[in-house]
Amino acid sequence: MLIRISLIVAIVVGLATAGVGLFQVRTRIETVKAERNDWHQKYDTTFADLTKTKGELDKTSKELKKTQTELASAKEERDKAVAEANTQIRRATQLNDELAKTRTERDDAQAALAAWNALGVQVNQVKDLIARAKALQEEVDVQKEEIVSLIRANSRLTNQLARLLGGQEYVVQLPARLRGTVLVTDPKWDFVVLDVGEDQGVLEYGELLVNRNGKLVAKVVVRSVQKNRSIANVVPGWKLGDIVEGDQVIPAHPAS
Repeated sequence: MLIRISLIVAIVVGLATAGVGLFQVRTRIETVKAERNDWHQKYDTTFADLTKTKGELDKTSKELKKTQTELASAKEERDKAVAEANTQIRRATQLNDELAKTRTERDDAQAALAAWNALGVQVNQVKDLIARAKALQEEVDVQKEEIVSLIRANSRLTNQLARLLGGQEYVVQLPARLRGTVLVTDPKWDFVVLDVGEDQGVLEYGELLVNRNGKLVAKVVVRSVQKNRSIANVVPGWKLGDIVEGDQVIPAHPAS
């Protein structure tokens, strides 16, 4: 009888131990499942972040390649304009030398003309020299206009190149003596038309202060430049009053 009771107790104890072990195994399985799910979630998040980062990297690479292409094009155009300007300057110098020589020849001829007149000598040679000097002067004037045009083109390209290199931090400087007037204003779209342009030294993205009777009204930034006209937008946060036709503009960042 005692042996039977001992056996029963042993069986009960064994079953209890097995139950505890089974409970521990089930708890461990649940823990492992939770850790696995947490790992999968972290993996999915990391993979999504990696995919997003790769997309942003691809976009940045494309933008960088585009900027490099634009920069190379701007440099090429600037170098071409500088080369053309140097050629025109050399040509103008040569023409000036020829003009000086022709004037000397003309002066000598005019000095001789007085003696020739007293002797009744023909003046056809002197007339030819004077005609040649006039033609050379006209050619020099044309070359000077071309040089001015090339210098302006060089300034425009240099400004574009500086903006590409400097980005938003680059400040466009305008001639300190630049003075203009508002011709047209559109308060709905916040833009104005000015009576100054490329011939007066205006450059794209240059900033101008609008004033009336010495009082600041607004600040505008140039968006489009023509020969003697330019179009500018009002800078957000700088509109202190309504801009009207006849308001004056001066450079916000004058060149030193």
